[in-house]
Amino acid sequence: QVQVVESGGGLVQAGGSLRLSCAASGRVFSINAMGWYRQAPGKQRELVAIITTTGGSTNYAASVKGRFTISRDSAENTVYLQMNSLKPEDTAVYYCAADSTSYRYWGQGTQVTVSS
Repeated sequence: QVQVVESGGGLVQAGGSLRLSCAASGRVFSINAMGWYRQAPGKQRELVAIITTTGGSTNYAASVKGRFTISRDSAENTVYLQMNSLKPEDTAVYYCAADSTSYRYWGQGTQVTVSS
C-alpha cells in the first residue's frame, strides 16, 4: 500500500506562480513513476506532468509545457510541480498519483484557482 498526500494549492492571480508538493509513504519501493493530474469542473481528469522514479524522465501536457516543471526528491519520496505563468484555464483540482506496476495510488487533491 502507498499513501500519497498533496499540498501547496491556493488562489493566485494570472501570471503568478505556485508550487505543489506530493509526498509518498508506505511501500515506496514499488513506485516506478509519479505524476500530477488535474480535473476542472465538468471536464475529465487529465495528465499534467509525470516523472519516473529511476532516471527522472519527464513528460508534460502540451498545455503546460514551458510553464510547469515537475521534479523529485528521491531521498524524501517527494515530487514537486512548479507552476509559472499561471492562466485562468489552469484552475482545477490537482491530484498526485503514484504508479506501481499494477496500481495507481491517488492523493486527495488540492485546489488551484487562478483569477483573471
